[in-house]
Amino acid sequence: MRTLSLSILVATLAIGLWGCETKAERVNNATAAPPVGQFGEYWYQGEAELTSYRLEQARYGAIHEGEAVLIYVTEPFSQSKQVKLDYADRAGEDAVTVMKLNFTKKFNTGIYPYSMMQSIFTPVSANQHPYTLKVSASSQEWCGHTFTQLNLLPGGQYHLSGKSYFESEGDVEQDLEPALLEDDIWTRIRINPDALPTGTLSMIPGTLFTRLRHVAIKPYAVEARLSTSGDGSTTYTLEYPELKRTLKISFGSTFPHTIEGWEETTPSGFGPNAQMLTTKATRNQRMMLDYWNKHDPEDAPLRKSLGLQP
Repeated sequence: MRTLSLSILVATLAIGLWGCETKAERVNNATAAPPVGQFGEYWYQGEAELTSYRLEQARYGAIHEGEAVLIYVTEPFSQSKQVKLDYADRAGEDAVTVMKLNFTKKFNTGIYPYSMMQSIFTPVSANQHPYTLKVSASSQEWCGHTFTQLNLLPGGQYHLSGKSYFESEGDVEQDLEPALLEDDIWTRIRINPDALPTGTLSMIPGTLFTRLRHVAIKPYAVEARLSTSGDGSTTYTLEYPELKRTLKISFGSTFPHTIEGWEETTPSGFGPNAQMLTTKATRNQRMMLDYWNKHDPEDAPLRKSLGLQP
């Protein structure tokens, strides 16, 4: 990964509110933002934040042990191509600094494994760039693999591209109705949680959830709320009545608002045997690291330091 040029860094240090123009009934107008110096010292030091979690994943009506990793890093991104820039200093106004999250899950169901990953690209300066530019997600298991991608269109809509080995899902290309994205809640928390939307909203559920539950990717009504506790943590809760689903994300109330864990309660299994189960992720280890430079055999012990399997 390349470090940001000074000009792009300075241009994108303004951290603003989430000014989405959507069909949501209510969006907070919070103006609080992380101090520029504090944010820059943490996120522009040329390293990524890596956090591992002990995962209890609901699937097929049972709970399966596994591991999840959240990899947060800032990087230069092309607004027009919606890809990471190789040479940000040549891109001019097309370059925007994004908070990128690579979110991975690995767990076994009986004899066969699941490997899931999503990538979220959210501009750091929400005043200038209010919408997440891109989300992609993939799932691999022994029955086959799938891919989903959301790309921002002019006006705040998203174009959905989907590839699946299931006949009923097949290949999909369609434009979605304007709505908030659940997936970018994970990056918005790290940029400015005071601007998270609350109330009755229209939101597109997370792409990893829609993959596991085989539900249509479209806006659904959701109730969103923030709550704080005495232990210094804040919880963001989303309740989808139509989907019978509740997602709770717990994070630090003070900067850098690290993700401490999450719970997702939803039907598991299909047909008359489906039951309500809760997926849980509990923080394990965290480190700041330029992991892209740690790819040699002698770097393998770092996995143990992060609490991951060899």
